[in-house]
Amino acid sequence: MKYFSLTIISLFSIQFSFSQIDLLHINKIQVIGSHNSYKKAIDPLLFKMLSKRDSVSMSKIDYSHVSLTEQLNLGLCNLEIDVYSDTAGGRYAHPRGLDLVPGQPAYDSEGVMKQPGFKVFHIPEIDFRSNSLTFRQCLEELKAWSSAHKNHYPVFITMNAKDDDMRTGFTAPEKFTAEIFDALDKEIITYLGKENLIIPDQVRGKYKSLESAVNAGNWPLLKEARGRFIFILDETGNKIKTYVQNHPSLKGRVLFANAEPGSPEAAILIRNRPQDSSISTLVKKGYLVRTRADADTKMARVNDRSDFEAACKSGAQIITTDYYYKSTHFKSDYSISFDGATYFRINPIFKK
Repeated sequence: MKYFSLTIISLFSIQFSFSQIDLLHINKIQVIGSHNSYKKAIDPLLFKMLSKRDSVSMSKIDYSHVSLTEQLNLGLCNLEIDVYSDTAGGRYAHPRGLDLVPGQPAYDSEGVMKQPGFKVFHIPEIDFRSNSLTFRQCLEELKAWSSAHKNHYPVFITMNAKDDDMRTGFTAPEKFTAEIFDALDKEIITYLGKENLIIPDQVRGKYKSLESAVNAGNWPLLKEARGRFIFILDETGNKIKTYVQNHPSLKGRVLFANAEPGSPEAAILIRNRPQDSSISTLVKKGYLVRTRADADTKMARVNDRSDFEAACKSGAQIITTDYYYKSTHFKSDYSISFDGATYFRINPIFKK
């Protein structure tokens, strides 16, 4: 009987703790997620050949991920998806890397790369294998997982709109225009559902600007954000200007944007250097900040956790890594999680 009573007390304490967490605004949590979450490994035959040409550059992209579903099941609360526009279809259907070395596995056996729409991969011609080749496939996978886990923590999705000029011989990406960004917004709503999103209009509410709402702490409570996704455009300069064009304070837009503090659109900021002393200041002002625990495989190869420790202390709400699991590409004990092998916790800056 004594054991039963203690069990009831313990369960009550856990439920009470969950209730307290649910009353936190989402800027007062801290989560771990993955970088280039869709990425499969470059085929070993191709990787070996390319490494002979440029071993340093190839070492930086020598990593891969399990499926988006497996990552979410593990408890990751942030994913990164890179998209290339392909309005006509077929632009990236036959990467040149397939022709460089014989004996590689088949690519895109279903022919989805020939169809119009946003494509998902890392680098044209060489690092093109993805767990989800199209953005639509990514969104459908997210929707299916969310439907099966209706009370999940909010999941942040950072996105790169890839259209930078490539080296000679690489397929030239299609440039992102305001119309293409419109299509990106529409695709998210179509395949994920607006009811499953937290968008800038909801955070801005009745405030004059999105930034003023954020500085006033008008983020939703965790209980209101459960079961939802938050998309972030991880870009700078002209791409941000294009996305914001005719959408002051991101009115009517789906993604939050990496707008600079002091602009009406500033809400979620990208600060990739975790040692950046301004991160804590920005977090305390109400912004959400994403930073990185590691990059280019460097920290993992020498088992250096200093950037991760700095990221944790900074209060950045989103910390990305390529190593929620140990590397399968080289020998290292490096892996990233919070205490207790978790990927979600109360933000230490706000924890009393």
